[in-house]
Amino acid sequence: MTQMDKHIETFKDEAYELLSELETSLLELEQSPDDKDITGRVFRAMHTIKGSGAMFGFNDIAEFMHDIENFFEQVRAGKIAVSKGLINLTLSARDHIKAMLDAYSDGNPVDGVKTDEILASFKRLLSDVGEEKETVKEQAATSSDTDKPEGDNIYRIHFRPAQNIFMNGTNPIYLLEELCELGDCNITAYLEKIPPLKDINPELCYTYWDIILTTLEGINTVKDVFIFVADDCEIDIKVIEGKRELDYGNDPEKLGKILVDRGTLSPDGLQKALGSQKKLGEILVDSGLVSNERIQSALVEQTQIKKVRMKQQVLETASNIRVPTQKLDHFVDLVGELVIIQQRLSQTAIGQNSAELLFIAEAVERLTVELRDCALNVRMLPIGTTFDKLKRLVRDLSNELGREVEMTTYGEETELDKTVIDQLGDTLVHIIRNSIDHGIESPDAREAAGKPRRGTIHLSATHSGSNVIIRIKDDGKGMDLDLIRAKAVEKGIISPDAELSDKECYSLIFSPGFSTANEITSVSGRGVGMDVVQQTINTLRGSTSVDSRNGAGTTISITLPLTLAIIEGLQVEIGDEHFVLPLSMVEECIEITREDAMKSNGRNITNVRGEIIPYIRLRELFLFTGETTDIEQIVITQSDDRRIGFVVDRVIGEHQTVIKTLGKLYRDIQGISGATILGNGQVALIIDIPQLIQKAEHEEHALCA
Repeated sequence: MTQMDKHIETFKDEAYELLSELETSLLELEQSPDDKDITGRVFRAMHTIKGSGAMFGFNDIAEFMHDIENFFEQVRAGKIAVSKGLINLTLSARDHIKAMLDAYSDGNPVDGVKTDEILASFKRLLSDVGEEKETVKEQAATSSDTDKPEGDNIYRIHFRPAQNIFMNGTNPIYLLEELCELGDCNITAYLEKIPPLKDINPELCYTYWDIILTTLEGINTVKDVFIFVADDCEIDIKVIEGKRELDYGNDPEKLGKILVDRGTLSPDGLQKALGSQKKLGEILVDSGLVSNERIQSALVEQTQIKKVRMKQQVLETASNIRVPTQKLDHFVDLVGELVIIQQRLSQTAIGQNSAELLFIAEAVERLTVELRDCALNVRMLPIGTTFDKLKRLVRDLSNELGREVEMTTYGEETELDKTVIDQLGDTLVHIIRNSIDHGIESPDAREAAGKPRRGTIHLSATHSGSNVIIRIKDDGKGMDLDLIRAKAVEKGIISPDAELSDKECYSLIFSPGFSTANEITSVSGRGVGMDVVQQTINTLRGSTSVDSRNGAGTTISITLPLTLAIIEGLQVEIGDEHFVLPLSMVEECIEITREDAMKSNGRNITNVRGEIIPYIRLRELFLFTGETTDIEQIVITQSDDRRIGFVVDRVIGEHQTVIKTLGKLYRDIQGISGATILGNGQVALIIDIPQLIQKAEHEEHALCA
């Protein structure tokens, strides 16, 4: 691949990201049509795609985006009002640009007819507007200073103490030192008021100062330095630069402008001095318009502004680095192998009982844990990127079905492994499509039921230990348990006399081929969507639960592990074989004797502090031969709000588990989600707790049938 090819691939990646940002901004603009900041974001995304496309030879994209950008320039100028029709048309243009990029990637020709149709639609919209102009109110941006703003701020401080300041017990030098502690401080002292030596009164202060302070602190913190002398001294504090005020397109403040802004130099004096060929500072000093001290102070201010702007440019450029996913995956794989070697080193050190070797092993273990956490964090992405993509789905689908639906989100900053997020997108699409089609009623039906005409779908993501819980909640009509049971009997999923709890009835919606729709549409009715959801969640070693109230709405909760690469596990032993249970699902471990087991009259249940907990004997489930020990261990886990125990011979302890996928021959084995390599080189299987519970329940139902 040539260097140009690499640049083109980089452009495509950035263009897809910009198109995603453009879509999000357009949806936000539809909700806030008068927001100039959002309009600016839309325009900047278009402008960047156009410029980069022209640079790397994507002329069709550049020309098409140029025409759309020209139209949106009138929107930004307030000549065309933001409307639903405008947003629909711009979203279509965005989709067409994505299709053009896909066509370039696949080597297919670009659909020029579609391009002409969209441009013609924009022209018709422009002609419909005619001479009408909507007045756009320009709101003055009000900024409130806080004590901890982001980025560097530059303050120009003029401090002239009262001459009798010493008599009040205050030394101005201490105030200047306190300013220096706030950040980068440049101080210029003015001495022209100091009288001849014979006339000096040592109890009076004749000096005053100009200070240029660069700091992260807000203006209130700066003012607090002078809080006890503010009434008696001449103090002027001005913000001359802040992160929000930076404009990389402009040069830092010119020296003459700084002096005029301070009131040190008149505009006429500046124009007179600029007529000479000398440097402005030299001209002003030679002409007697400004003292040398004031020139030096203004130069300090100019230098600080240059430093801050350069710093912000560097941060803006170097804050992100693009790394291919394959490299990250390889990096995590190497860290996983390092974890396995570290465990082997620790076991060897314990076996040899060498103090020096134990010290080295502990140091390696500490560094390995830090490296492991760092590697996993690199692959973490905020789930908000997935949430943003779903807003377009909600908008388009609600329009198609004649519903009024608003989507709200919470916890967009919650991070998940990139692998999990990539597979989660389609799952959320299926759930939301079902929520809109089956859950949210038509506006008239909602109004008749005493609800707002506009329905709501709320997506939230929250951390829960080493898991993330994603909830999709709607305020629709909820689920009809009788209808679900009737459909399940009709499809042959359950028998007519089956006794199921409400929770078990709700879980039937994940059965293959199940659907409550009376007719097949483009949205639902074939009974494959929720089945795919369940399969995907199981693949991700997650779990689902459903809670619904008839007439009030439905909530579907998805519990997922933070990462699929390395987890904390609990190592157990059955016979001579080792297994690992995900530690995030383990609550406690208790002992069970032969006598305790016999008291339950053959039922696999135990009493734990007054609570009856069922358990599964892994020795029997995995068909182990041989006698059991007199005292066994029950590992009690939490899954879908249920506590289930797993009986094993021995509990070894916690184990950093590097997950290895099973070969093709073993991928369909129920109850096993992967394998790991122990420190002694032995392979241990990782138990899939939700799948084992589901398998045990199916076997129990088969016995009872």
